[in-house]
Amino acid sequence: MTATNGDTRTVYRTCPLCEATCGLELRLEGRDIALVRGDRDDVFSHGFLCPKGTALKQLESDPDRLRRPQVRHGDSWREVSWDDAFAEVERGLMPILDRHGRDAVAMYIGNPNVHNLAGQLYNRVLIQALGSGNLYSASTVDQMPKQVSAGLMFGTALSIPIPDIDRTDHLLMLGANPFASNGSLMTAPDYPGRIRALRARGGKLVVVDPRRSKTAEAADEHLFIRPGTDAPFLFAIVHTLFANGLVSMGDVAGHVNGVDDVERLARRFDPDAVAPVCGIDAATIRRTAREVAAAPRAAVYARIGTCTQEFGTLASWLVDVVNCLTGNLDRAGGAMFTKPATGSANTGGTSGVGRGVRFGRRRSRVRGLPEMFGELPVVCLAEEIDTPGDGQVRGMITVAGNPVLSTPDSGRLDRALASLEFMVSVDIYKNETTRHANVILPPEGVLARSHYDLAFYQLSIRNIANYSPPVVDLAPGEMAESEILLRLANVVAGAGAAADPGALDDLVVAGLAQKAVQRAGSNVEGRDPDELLAALASRNGPERILDLMLRTGPYGDGFGADPSGLSLEVLEAAPHGVDLGPLQPRIPEVLRTPSGKIELAPEPIAEDVARLEASLTRGRNGDMLLVGRRDLRSNNSWMHNLDILVKGKERCTLHVHPDDAARLGVDEGGAACVRSRRGQLAVTVEVTDAIMPGVVSIPHGWGHGMDGADLSVAAGRPGVNSNVLADGDLFDPLSGNAVLNGIPVRVERS
Repeated sequence: MTATNGDTRTVYRTCPLCEATCGLELRLEGRDIALVRGDRDDVFSHGFLCPKGTALKQLESDPDRLRRPQVRHGDSWREVSWDDAFAEVERGLMPILDRHGRDAVAMYIGNPNVHNLAGQLYNRVLIQALGSGNLYSASTVDQMPKQVSAGLMFGTALSIPIPDIDRTDHLLMLGANPFASNGSLMTAPDYPGRIRALRARGGKLVVVDPRRSKTAEAADEHLFIRPGTDAPFLFAIVHTLFANGLVSMGDVAGHVNGVDDVERLARRFDPDAVAPVCGIDAATIRRTAREVAAAPRAAVYARIGTCTQEFGTLASWLVDVVNCLTGNLDRAGGAMFTKPATGSANTGGTSGVGRGVRFGRRRSRVRGLPEMFGELPVVCLAEEIDTPGDGQVRGMITVAGNPVLSTPDSGRLDRALASLEFMVSVDIYKNETTRHANVILPPEGVLARSHYDLAFYQLSIRNIANYSPPVVDLAPGEMAESEILLRLANVVAGAGAAADPGALDDLVVAGLAQKAVQRAGSNVEGRDPDELLAALASRNGPERILDLMLRTGPYGDGFGADPSGLSLEVLEAAPHGVDLGPLQPRIPEVLRTPSGKIELAPEPIAEDVARLEASLTRGRNGDMLLVGRRDLRSNNSWMHNLDILVKGKERCTLHVHPDDAARLGVDEGGAACVRSRRGQLAVTVEVTDAIMPGVVSIPHGWGHGMDGADLSVAAGRPGVNSNVLADGDLFDPLSGNAVLNGIPVRVERS
């Protein structure tokens, strides 16, 4: 792990700042980072590094980063001890819970939690202790359609087929820009290098996107598509596969239900009918279908642009329908299922069959929208706070989230948060959201925490395991995030601010050990849980739970049952990671549907197709359509206070096609007013033919500089918050996901 030369140490870590999980080589001088570069010996990233990784030094030393608990009284803040901070939380939250019930306190979990081992393990403890039905997360502004479609088709939320890009011959990509995002719901370091390798071996990349993104520039073919029409386009491909006799499902054919239903549904989406809607001509649609079907190995991949639209679940579903119908599901070079080292819902229990997924076990108070995987759509959050009545949200807990910038109708949410009786935030910054908190509890720095990518290794293009131990001790006055979350859980459970978090942690681990020995097919099935706990006794916190998960996972040592198996000790001895091999076929073992089959036409999805068909004849009323965009140096809203990532040319601009700019009377470098049904903003114009006519683009995650936020660098480059234009009444009804792409807007000179 560490090489030492005097006061200088070299340590190795996995980058925690995006989904690519690149290996870092850090040179430390004491507690300070002197140098960041890619770890050339990392088994997955092989030295690749993007600009976000090099920003780790500034993140650790950022003077605006909070290092002690903060308590607000009126408009003034003061630093307090940890004991005083938790006592204040108890005084603020418990009266709300006692008077109004559990649902009166909502919880929002932000995107950074999936990059954080403590957040992945201990947020669930806090959620259970709170017991509120008002649970929200960034999932319903990002990925919920894919989770819903995967759950309905394969039986679990994260049974998401991943493109096997290192072995494919043809990759059809929609609504994704991995050259900027480093991959999303697809863990793949050095995506540019992998695409170069694809093309070098004679393969083809086709990108379907309203923008000519960095990824599209590197593609063999780029197809402009009208925002929000990916589902009709994909349905037209399905139509062509059936009409031309190109359906051939290969080895999965005997494990599929609903093929005839899909054929029947696809009849309504002839390419000639779809072409005027999506802006791609019928001949090109048919050729695209034939090329995917004819390729020796092909994969279809779609991401955020297809999820954040009104037909997000249908588009996500159709991606896997095409993969299945062309024989590219669950085979090398196609779309495959990861087998993560820590296990998952599709590696435990009885293989090949399960309970499937259920939604709508409860509904939101105001609009009656159903929960999805235990959480409500975030489009409901503001109304649940500002609408009076029984069950009104009066208190709030946020963990590493900034929904004021990242969720729809953000002006309303900003006002709603200001009206809360009490709010507590676990966050390293006083940002646009946490400025409303009464208490901010800041976790430790990156170097003082352990790291393992629980979430992203479930979505990886290769089976990998890599653990990063803490490389510095907690600084005086710092508290580990795992302890923060456990102490919060004690408070909301009624145990009190002074209750021992270690005792709760012991209870959590004991419960996990009990489940492991009771799980059918587990490598510790039938064992005494006390035996497992004794073997884990030398560890505590996240490491103890991680070791349990690794040892009882699909490659684990089973606490001695397989001495060659995986454990945390094995990973500690392998600072560059352990390569567990390429993805392997997993059907039918991976399935957890009640039928034990792939459900190609799940009933909720099939019923929603009529809504899609009706959209084919819908007019546009002369509006422009707004889409977002991503930049390699950004990760949503939480990295804009680092000068190394925001310096240079202004990036928060309005992209407008030259023809539209001339028609609308807006000029390069000038200001335009963009209006939607919900709000308006003024933004600098950037004229470019990289955007298709009729479409404009503003990147998400900006809009800094609000009174009360303490982000000095971000305030100097604030940009605009595109989510003031997003409409909370627009969402994908199957998943509850917000519509953030294809928003109708009017553009005029400001």
